[in-house]
Amino acid sequence: MKIRRTLLLLLAPVLLAACGQQPDPAASPASPAPSAEASPAAAPAAAAPARADTGDAAAADATAAAPASTASPAAPEGPAPVEGTDYAVIQGGQRFSNGPGIEVAEVFAYWCGHCAAFEPLVKAWKARLPADVDFVAVPVVFDPNDNYPRAFFASEAMGTLERTHEATFNAIHIQRALRPNADADSIAAFYGGLGIDQKRFASTMQSFAVNANLGRARQFVTRNGIEATPTIIVNGKYRVMASRSLEDLVRVTDHLVAMERAAQ
Repeated sequence: MKIRRTLLLLLAPVLLAACGQQPDPAASPASPAPSAEASPAAAPAAAAPARADTGDAAAADATAAAPASTASPAAPEGPAPVEGTDYAVIQGGQRFSNGPGIEVAEVFAYWCGHCAAFEPLVKAWKARLPADVDFVAVPVVFDPNDNYPRAFFASEAMGTLERTHEATFNAIHIQRALRPNADADSIAAFYGGLGIDQKRFASTMQSFAVNANLGRARQFVTRNGIEATPTIIVNGKYRVMASRSLEDLVRVTDHLVAMERAAQ
C-alpha cells in the first residue's frame, strides 16, 4: 500500500494527460504526455501495434485484486456521459476477447506514468465489477522495439502475471530498477528476481503464442482507433474520452457498461 500511495503522489501532477508514445529513455517515465483525444500519437497508425492479453479468464483473474462481485449491478454515479465529450462511438470497432459478458478493455503501457497511476484504481475497480463484465488488459506498443508487451504475454502464458504485473509498474516508476526501453534480457533478469524461471521466460517471450497475441492486439488497436494510453474500450463499441481525471475514466466506463446492459 505504501508503494501505491507513493506512486500516486509522484504522478499526481500529470493525471490529466495520457501517454501517446514510448518516452525518451533519458526522460522521466512519469513526464507529461499529450492527451489521448486532444492530439494523436507520434507514431503513425500502421506502426503503432498494440500488445493485448490473451483473453484467458484465468490470466485475467491472476491480475485482479479480488474476484468479481456477484452482487447486482449498482447504478453508476455522477451525470450521464455525453457522446463526443465523454466518449466516442467506434465505427467498425471490435471486442478483444470472446467472453460472454460486457467487455471492458484497458489499453495500457508499462512505461506510461499515467497507466502506473491508474493501476491501483483499476485493481479496486475490477474487484467490484459485476459478474456480467469481462475485464481484459491490453498492453499497447507505439514502438515495435518495445519489449514490455512481450513480457506481459510471456508472463501471462506462464501464469505469473500476479507476480509481475504490478511489480513491473513499480520497477519502472518507483524503484527505477527497469528502464522504459529495457531490453528483453533486462526484463527477464528482473522477473528472475521475482522467482520466475529466467531462461524459460526469455524463450517464451519469443514464442509463437506471444507473436500471435501481438498481431491480434495490433488489429484491436487499429480497429478501435486507439492513439494513447490509458484508453478504455467498452464492448468494442465505445472509446472513453474522459480526461478530467483518472477517476472520471472509471465513472464514464461504468455508465457505458450500464448502457450496454440495458441494450441487451
